[in-house]
Amino acid sequence: METNKSIFIATAQPFSGKSIVALGLVDMLLAKAHKIGYFKPIINDSPEVKRDAHIDTLIQHFKLPIEYSKSYAYTREEANLLAESGFQGEIIDTIISKYKSLEAQFDFTIIEGSDFLGEGTAFEFDANVTIAKNLGTPVIIVLSGDNKSIAQISNSAIITTKNFLQRKVKVLAVVVNKVDKSEIEEIKSAIGAQLPKDIILSIIPKIIDLKSPSMKEVKEHLGAEVMFGGNYLSNRADHFIFGAMQISNFLNHIKPNVLIVTPGDRADIVVASLQANVSKNYPKIAGIVLTGGFDISESVLKLIEGSDTVVPILRVEDPSFYAATKVAGIHSKISPDNTEKIMMAINIFRKYMDISSLENKISSFKAVGITPRMFQYQLVSWAKSKKKHIVLPEGKDERILRAADRLVRQKIVNITLLGDTNEIARTISKLGLCLNHDNCQIINPHESFYYDDYVNTLFELRKGKNLPLEVAKDLMTDVAYFGTMMVFKGHADGMVSGAIHTTAHTIRPALQFVKTKPGISLVSSIFFMCLPDRVMVFGDCAININPTAEELAEIAISSADTSIKFGIEPRVAMLSYSSGESGTGEDVEKVRSATEIVKQKRPDIKVEGPIQYDAAVDPITGKQKMPNSEVAGNASVLIFPDLNTGNNTYKAVQRETGAMAIGPMLQGLNKPVNDLSRGCTVDDIFNTVVITAIQAQE
Repeated sequence: METNKSIFIATAQPFSGKSIVALGLVDMLLAKAHKIGYFKPIINDSPEVKRDAHIDTLIQHFKLPIEYSKSYAYTREEANLLAESGFQGEIIDTIISKYKSLEAQFDFTIIEGSDFLGEGTAFEFDANVTIAKNLGTPVIIVLSGDNKSIAQISNSAIITTKNFLQRKVKVLAVVVNKVDKSEIEEIKSAIGAQLPKDIILSIIPKIIDLKSPSMKEVKEHLGAEVMFGGNYLSNRADHFIFGAMQISNFLNHIKPNVLIVTPGDRADIVVASLQANVSKNYPKIAGIVLTGGFDISESVLKLIEGSDTVVPILRVEDPSFYAATKVAGIHSKISPDNTEKIMMAINIFRKYMDISSLENKISSFKAVGITPRMFQYQLVSWAKSKKKHIVLPEGKDERILRAADRLVRQKIVNITLLGDTNEIARTISKLGLCLNHDNCQIINPHESFYYDDYVNTLFELRKGKNLPLEVAKDLMTDVAYFGTMMVFKGHADGMVSGAIHTTAHTIRPALQFVKTKPGISLVSSIFFMCLPDRVMVFGDCAININPTAEELAEIAISSADTSIKFGIEPRVAMLSYSSGESGTGEDVEKVRSATEIVKQKRPDIKVEGPIQYDAAVDPITGKQKMPNSEVAGNASVLIFPDLNTGNNTYKAVQRETGAMAIGPMLQGLNKPVNDLSRGCTVDDIFNTVVITAIQAQE
């Protein structure tokens, strides 16, 4: 029997929320397989008119190795024309043919059914069943419970499932989306009583964060001009109001994330809205749409231009009622640039879908060598398995707060932020983040209950270095010292800093009193380099400028042990400008000596050196230069001879290949403290906190 290599996401209605299942499935499967394909037999529009946002989102976010042009077979118009001419069979044959040409290229392919928009929906449903049957692929059925009674939801689920089962199409799961939370259990009971017991049933509640459009979507749907606040088009519009009443009455209707639609000549509504947005007595608004094509007066423009406009102000020619009607008809879609919604959808899938049961049912492929997606998936899973507490000293930095928000939302770690509590609270509010006192600890060091205890501890620890008590008091107001002391005292499990501080500022306190593990004299660093088809360890690219042979050997041993802990089999390449016995010179001899020390101290580690970069990573070159080596051409841990070489190489590889560099991760300390680059992104911070949490699990 041929092994199944695909799964079909099917629905029988528009706006079912298939994107949650699609994103969740790709995320789940990329932790198991190298190459995941995506195929949507019928798309809504020709790419010249409008690209399918869903296909673009999946390809771009997950970097799927598939061209857009090969991800579909027909446009809706093409399929309907053929169907009306009696060529339904040709449609199915072409879809199957195009899919089969993709199947051979991928370990697993996800197929997405039609959207059921416009004409021809009866044909589309039959075509979806036929495609699934002819491809021999199992199905996940996705249905919407929005604005439906419990009986309607239950009937729809049972009838749709029976239609597939009667055609002998295997149904793995039924997902009912957009359900009122109060009705979840009743719906589960009603459907579960009639559904075959081997089918997984998942009920997903309405998630307003996903349902609500962004201001960018509002702009595009209305064809609006952006007058102000173009940097805030990611604002979410949960509902809208029409501003045509007196201000005293209008203000009573302002709710969180409201979109205000008002005639362009109502300067009073515009000014009142902007004032309400900055007032602590009113919630944050999403944006403003000015209708009727009116020009705002120069005096009002001057007022807006001189203020900190943190909401988008859009302008349309449409009359007010027509514009408001169009706004009401917006259906939000997840776009490639909306990372927050993408991650939200993935986490909803993880939360409400029985992942382990689904994985057991999709038993069509075997786990293979570790890939970047598998690695990242595993990192988050490891971190969640034993939740740790990480302190982030740079609480005033927006990137830190955005990363902390993401970590808290996904419940990966517990977070403490350090800094001025009022300043941090204002920034959290401005960014619209979910961080609060219930899910995140915010501490101002010199106001902390532990401040005096920390000062005295530092004074005692550094007494031998003649540290005066007054200096200890000053140092403990420094967020890096306070955060490190939290880790030292066990009040936090790890620390991540460096977004706005130097490496020296971050790690100096750790070197002073956290100190190195027994038997280790050197703190070093590694990067996890997530290349397109594998993950490698690069060390040391951040800490030690010009290590001796003994230090280089210690870096290699620490890096090999780190790679083992993170699921990467260590094959260590001690890099130099020559391979094997061919080269001479002081630098080559240092690497040669370091390699011998590693072999003596840790005969269990596969190590080769000196070896050149190309011979270490390229199988053909490695075989030519060092044919008898276990490491050459297949190295997973690269040890650079000095900081100059390591730092430049990792950055060159990162820029030229698009690889994600996770790190630097410090090795050798008694407790985990990790440094960030001052140019770090939110993703960098997120990943560094995750690996710090895993280190803390030791």
